[in-house]
Amino acid sequence: MSEAQRSINKWLITITVMLPTIMEIVDTSVANVALPYMQGSLNAGTEEVTWVLTSYLVSNAVVLPMTGWLSRMFGRKRFLMTCIVLFTLASLACGAAPNLASLIFFRILQGAAGGALIPISQAILMETFPPQQQGMAMAIFGVGAMFGPIVGPALGGWITDQMNWRWIFYINIPIGAIAIIMCSFFIFDPPHLREGNGIRSVDWWGLGLLTVGMGALQIVLDKGQSEDWFNSTFIISLTLLTVVALATLIWVELTHEHPIVNLRLFKDLSFSAGNLIMFVVGFCLYSSIMLIPLFLQTLMGYSATDAGMVMAPGGVATLLTMPLVGAALQKRDGRKIVLAGLLIGAASMFLMQRLSLEASYWAFVWPRIVLGIGLAMTFVPLTTVTLSAIPKQEIGNATGMFNLLRNIGGSVGIAVAATMLGRLSQFYQTVLVPHINQYNPVFQLRFEQLKQALITKGLSATQADQGALTMLYGMVRQQAATLAYNRIFFIVGLAFLAIIPLLLLLKRPKHQTGPLELH
Repeated sequence: MSEAQRSINKWLITITVMLPTIMEIVDTSVANVALPYMQGSLNAGTEEVTWVLTSYLVSNAVVLPMTGWLSRMFGRKRFLMTCIVLFTLASLACGAAPNLASLIFFRILQGAAGGALIPISQAILMETFPPQQQGMAMAIFGVGAMFGPIVGPALGGWITDQMNWRWIFYINIPIGAIAIIMCSFFIFDPPHLREGNGIRSVDWWGLGLLTVGMGALQIVLDKGQSEDWFNSTFIISLTLLTVVALATLIWVELTHEHPIVNLRLFKDLSFSAGNLIMFVVGFCLYSSIMLIPLFLQTLMGYSATDAGMVMAPGGVATLLTMPLVGAALQKRDGRKIVLAGLLIGAASMFLMQRLSLEASYWAFVWPRIVLGIGLAMTFVPLTTVTLSAIPKQEIGNATGMFNLLRNIGGSVGIAVAATMLGRLSQFYQTVLVPHINQYNPVFQLRFEQLKQALITKGLSATQADQGALTMLYGMVRQQAATLAYNRIFFIVGLAFLAIIPLLLLLKRPKHQTGPLELH
């Protein structure tokens, strides 16, 4: 850290870097709620309008791993301020977009600018706080990161209902302006990150391969289910492009003197293990967050607001737990806290896999609260332990890769969960349908009850027969879908448990005292 930055209160620096982080994270989730309104006003189809989300994720994924290189190339303060300015201007342009094509273009710019904001903020916090307080720094960062997913959908829905979907982008303008002013006063480059320091040649091959590979991968994961995966020529072509581009990228980056992505960091076994754990945690988190509201809205008849009220307590539990975890990290072995977090996360999934269509509101809320506590006990210490041994000059690269693997894990989790949901629902429906026959006394009793109820409403016997069968088939489909959700929650719980052995590969931060063993 430079002398200028040392003289500035660390909490002012924290507030400064949290503003753009919250702005970026809120904007990731805020647009989801407004998609139907965009579709109507821009005269776009359902498939077309989803590119408003996909385009943002693709450009975000491309920029994340090159954040450290760009910080060294242009100087971190200049690069951070440029990203905030570009993000704010792109938000203004998104709000004013006259058609879908221009909205998607500006979302690409917004995603590219936003991709660097989180890893730069993490890197600055890791350098600002002394080693023994880095756990608390990551806890504060985690509170800001969780604020977005909790507030984003509710804020987006309220703004869209009360004003117009365009205002979900306009609200970034005052936040961006404040963030720019604060950055200019409170953020300074450390000596190892002066503009262009140590970089004499641009890794053009790495830049091109990274853009193509990560862009193609994100599109495959986002569009795979709707395109029926490998039955689609489009998905097969993009998958081949992803494999070739990323394989070539690995070779290029390991041989280049100044690679755009420093893959040599993965020679550190602890760093590699931490990233793999974060990939799986991202898989579990994003898949469960996608499945729970879907279950509530499609099978339980909850409104979007009611589903949000089920999700919110879990987010609040995470917010309340994170500062406690940050304080505990100053005295406790972070790996043990991660172990407890993974066990709690698995327990929450096993609770969810027992839910039925008769479950009450609180039956859904409690597992969500348990999951929220588990995530707080996983994210904060895992980030601290994984990044603590990285040299300061590489911290930007490390945070970029760490966040990228969490995001890719999330994309893979959503894609896998959506695919499994469709296929398991069909499987369980096939298993249940044979029980719907005239020789089953339970079926006969239920059929007669429904038939009589329909006849009392004025339907003829033939119409009542057909109506009763239709209603029973609907019940079978609901039960099949419930069994599918339960099985996926069980698999996600196993995924939490499967990565526990990797904790043995994590190094204990040097500032912590005591034995190095996990046991």
